[in-house]
Amino acid sequence: MLKQNLQFKLSQKLSPQQIQLMKLIQLPTQAFEQRLKEEMNENPALEGGKEEGDLEDDYEKDEFDDYEEDEFDRIDAEDINIDEYLSNDETPEYKLQSNNYSDDDDDREMPFAAPVTFHQDLINQLNTFILSDDDKDIAEFLVGSIDDMGYIRRTIQDIVDDLAFTQGIYTDEANVERVLHIIHELEPAGVGARDLQECLLLQLKHKTPTESINLAIDMIENQFEAFTKKHYDKLLQKYGISKELLKKTIEEIEKLNPKPGGAFTGNNKIIEHVVPDFTIRISEGELELLLNGRNAPELHVSKDYQEMLQGYKVTQEKSNAQKEAVQFIKQKLDSAKWFIDAIRQRQETLYVTMNAIMHYQQEYFLEGDETKLKPMILKDIADLIGLDISTVSRVANSKYVETPYGTKLIKEFFSEAMKNDQGEDVSTLEIKKILQNIIEEEDKKKPLPDDQLADLLKEKGYPIARRTIAKYREQLDIPVARMRKKI
Repeated sequence: MLKQNLQFKLSQKLSPQQIQLMKLIQLPTQAFEQRLKEEMNENPALEGGKEEGDLEDDYEKDEFDDYEEDEFDRIDAEDINIDEYLSNDETPEYKLQSNNYSDDDDDREMPFAAPVTFHQDLINQLNTFILSDDDKDIAEFLVGSIDDMGYIRRTIQDIVDDLAFTQGIYTDEANVERVLHIIHELEPAGVGARDLQECLLLQLKHKTPTESINLAIDMIENQFEAFTKKHYDKLLQKYGISKELLKKTIEEIEKLNPKPGGAFTGNNKIIEHVVPDFTIRISEGELELLLNGRNAPELHVSKDYQEMLQGYKVTQEKSNAQKEAVQFIKQKLDSAKWFIDAIRQRQETLYVTMNAIMHYQQEYFLEGDETKLKPMILKDIADLIGLDISTVSRVANSKYVETPYGTKLIKEFFSEAMKNDQGEDVSTLEIKKILQNIIEEEDKKKPLPDDQLADLLKEKGYPIARRTIAKYREQLDIPVARMRKKI
């Protein structure tokens, strides 16, 4: 049975302006500049640069600030208050400028490289070989099967099947294996290997034979597991060699590149340069925060569009075409004013948030000692500045700050708190730094296992469990004790 009833419900809905602001806040400087260009291309009512006559204008509160109608709602042209858009009362530029913008805002244009791709380089090398048409087709297919690290991660049988189904090339495993040996002659050495063992062997066989190289080849071929697990005593006993020769052999293997393709792509890819969103300086013992000037563009509403509205206002007889034009102009002016307001709010939010972080971590920014970093979570900063945690997260996750100690990602300053033996809260970043220092200073012939690392940290006043040590060690990308061992 159908029934009608009334229901009251409270709900929260973000306005288009709020959504636009949140999206702008999370953009770093370079992405923000791109977004700015896109908006100016899409909206002819939005212009950049200083507006003529700004310095002569007096500031009055814009009546438009209270306007909350949806941008795409259409209202009758006669109901539009033209005077709201004609009033020349935008905030003068000189009243918006302050000294908290970095002077490092030069528009540096980076040249774009046009490198030859990894796979194209391999194809170019193949062209120097004399191959039959069938062998060339198979070789090019094998090159296409090589991943960015330089490996072929598929079995020969799978490749044979794919050649038949996708290329119409019917061959057998022996023939593909023969062509694969040609691929193994390409540079960089080791490319086209099917696993790490084969990759290392290919590189060793490209070297001039010496006693240590020959021993390394035999070791990788026949004692690979013992080598990877660093069972040096077993290797000494197996080959009956001196420690000096074993050490020299291991050094030869450590010089090899386990990711031959990665080295090529790493040297040829276009490098993205980080543009700091903030700069922190120390002036006479005091911290000074600057917002990158590229985050503070000079924007204003187009005078031409205001003049169009003026022309509509003085026209006695208004045609339908003119009314349609006014609807369009109104939408563009609304969008331009909303965007300008969002830019101003973005500047204020960025500055206020980073200023709070800077003062919260004042001791670190004055001295540069990572052990001085205080425990700090998003809620700490959100409570200080009266903003939502999600807003602080948007600022921290994608913004960089230039400090006297290097350019840092802001989210790296956030960490959980742990208690030391004095009952004081200390940052997990501080504990990780001390752990890293202990491991760097250990005797590599007898590296410290996690339980001994826990004991050493406990002696320093940090009662940390062994499993927590293991977690921090993995986060620092430090291997277990056995893998840190050196002969």
